[in-house]
Amino acid sequence: MDHHRQGDLIAALAEGSCGQPFEVLGPQPIGEGRLRLRAFRPHARDLFARNEGTGERVRLHRTGSDGYFTATVQGDWSRYYFEELNRAGRNSLFADPYAFRDALLTDYDRYLYGQGTWHDSYEKLGAHVRNCKGVTGVNFAVWAPNAWRVSVVGDFNDWDPRLHPMQPRGDSGIHELFVPGAGPGVAYKYDVVGYGNYNAQKADPYAFRSELRPKTASIVTDLGGYDWGDEAWMAGRSVDALLRGPVLIYEVHAASWRRHPDGSLLNFRELAQQLIPWLCDMGYTHVEFLPLAEHPLDASWGYQVSGYHALSSRYGEPQDFMAFVDACHQAGIGVLLDWVPAHFPRDEHGLSRLDGTHLYSHADPRLGEQPQWGTRVFNYGRNEVRNFLLSNALFWLRTFHVDGLRVDAVSSMLYLNFGCEGSELLVNKEGGHENLDAIRFLRDFNVAVHGAVPGAITIAEESSAWPGVSLPVDVGGLGFTLKWNMGWMNDTLAYLRAHPADRHLLHERITFSLMYAFSENFVLPFSHDEVVHLKGSMLGKMAGDWWQQFATLRALYLYMLAHPGKKLAFMGLELGEWQEWSETRGLDWNLLQWPHHRGLFELVRRANHLYRSLPALWQRDFEEAGFRWIDVHNARHSSLAWSRLGGEQVEPVLALCNFSHEPLRNYRFGVAQAGSYTVLLNSDALQFGGSGTGAEGRLGAEARPAHGQDFSLQLDLPALSALWLQRTPED
Repeated sequence: MDHHRQGDLIAALAEGSCGQPFEVLGPQPIGEGRLRLRAFRPHARDLFARNEGTGERVRLHRTGSDGYFTATVQGDWSRYYFEELNRAGRNSLFADPYAFRDALLTDYDRYLYGQGTWHDSYEKLGAHVRNCKGVTGVNFAVWAPNAWRVSVVGDFNDWDPRLHPMQPRGDSGIHELFVPGAGPGVAYKYDVVGYGNYNAQKADPYAFRSELRPKTASIVTDLGGYDWGDEAWMAGRSVDALLRGPVLIYEVHAASWRRHPDGSLLNFRELAQQLIPWLCDMGYTHVEFLPLAEHPLDASWGYQVSGYHALSSRYGEPQDFMAFVDACHQAGIGVLLDWVPAHFPRDEHGLSRLDGTHLYSHADPRLGEQPQWGTRVFNYGRNEVRNFLLSNALFWLRTFHVDGLRVDAVSSMLYLNFGCEGSELLVNKEGGHENLDAIRFLRDFNVAVHGAVPGAITIAEESSAWPGVSLPVDVGGLGFTLKWNMGWMNDTLAYLRAHPADRHLLHERITFSLMYAFSENFVLPFSHDEVVHLKGSMLGKMAGDWWQQFATLRALYLYMLAHPGKKLAFMGLELGEWQEWSETRGLDWNLLQWPHHRGLFELVRRANHLYRSLPALWQRDFEEAGFRWIDVHNARHSSLAWSRLGGEQVEPVLALCNFSHEPLRNYRFGVAQAGSYTVLLNSDALQFGGSGTGAEGRLGAEARPAHGQDFSLQLDLPALSALWLQRTPED
């Protein structure tokens, strides 16, 4: 090496800006079987090298006041360690990091990463415990192509960025270093020096664990060692079976479902003991968590992610979540996660300007910033960014056996000008306003998930009229398994906010959803977004006095379960909470001591289990043949009647709703067959807190035409109520 360059690099070591450490640190062959050992130890008074094979001990000589040491040795020095006496008089032994030059990442790995197709990059990027030349340590690797120098700093080097500069690997932009002696539990960051005097300490984008807020360092973590017991579940799950089966999703914010008496959070092993029995007792098929990846701010509910591969330290160790998922599966419960590829926060320790440039986002603020949320937008046109996100999605599904990902804010990804105001609107190369790179990414995401993780599902939170969200990619769709039906949710709540006496004026709000109900594979959501930011609780949204509010909410729940589509309800609906949800406290469990709250709870539990036992309510959720209106035009009485139909051997279920504040006396509606019909569920029953009026038991069909049918039933339909009926097979 040129002496001037060597001198510059040694000076850069002392300054903490050396970006090519392998050129001036570690062993260097100098001919005739000799090696020059080189080290930078600015705090050392004396430094020795000991040959592990022969026991030979050699003193390294300081070349100046900058802490650079060298020694010339002969023979086999493939295994050696340093013995340091520092200025405080303390001795320490350590292997030389720069003697371990074999990369964990192969040339092919780096090639795939640059192509955006290394979808298991989490297996090597980040911090991984490994054995190299018989020495255990941690391999660190981070993508920072525009950094002059990246050092790994942590507990093992007193956070001194001069001691462990990382080696760039080719032109991949990846910096790598093996640190012998480091291990699980070590806190670390990457100290990055870049253009324009940029210097910041960054959390590892691939870290599997982080410090508990407000601390922000990453923690070396071994994800192995958990003994899974859910083989039968994993082998038996199927997307087709889910689409044709009952789906009742309970949406949960893990920090506020329930808390310890002192206000501290439950970890996932504690949640397993309490939440899973609750889910089973209530009849839910799935639990869906608001984002569980690491995030700095509690008030973001997890939607501003700083550690995409790290289970938030709020909830314990990664193995705690593995145990939770395992227990769910063994109890017959699926686990879904919110996943946030639409944007990320500006926090200095996170992805924002990771190497001093807009590495993960667009430099153009019109593309790279989300003004509504004050966050940055991923650059989906960059191969490495797409790779990071796709690999992250598969990481959660594979590592934690998660059954599906609900993708947040898909609409914000699909449109270039989402949330932007002003006259200067961006257009794509085809002259439209769609984000073509994001569309490609979403399709790649769905192809990757469905191809690599059998039985896993994807769900889109998409609020626009984008066509084909749940159509397969090969026929022009985005490829999601399911899509949230935001239009149904908004129309339904607008209808029920109106006073019962005025609902006849809004009748189309409660019927319009059937005009498009089968255009997508829909989920009907009453999510966390509807019970925050002064929107009120679900009970509080219902119009009328308190009795009418309870009655309406009970009727609404039966209406939702009988409507085509899979179902999702945010935690707390079943309690009838008066307060809107807050992430700062647990649910109002004490409400269950009061009769009307208990009645609502009992209705939800009874309805969930009954729904699961009635194939007509879910077998053909996405087929027009699975639904038939009986009475859709009765706006004057704010009432509806319809039939849900399953397969040939499945008895239909009849659903009736009266959203008026007046009972509908002697209501006659048509049915297809003669025989007796059983009232399966009446939301106005006394046991649920209702008035106890309306039909019970069995009703006989009369040979009297109604609503285009040859037979009909007649009953009293209570005010603000919903009923389910089914024909009783004769003995």
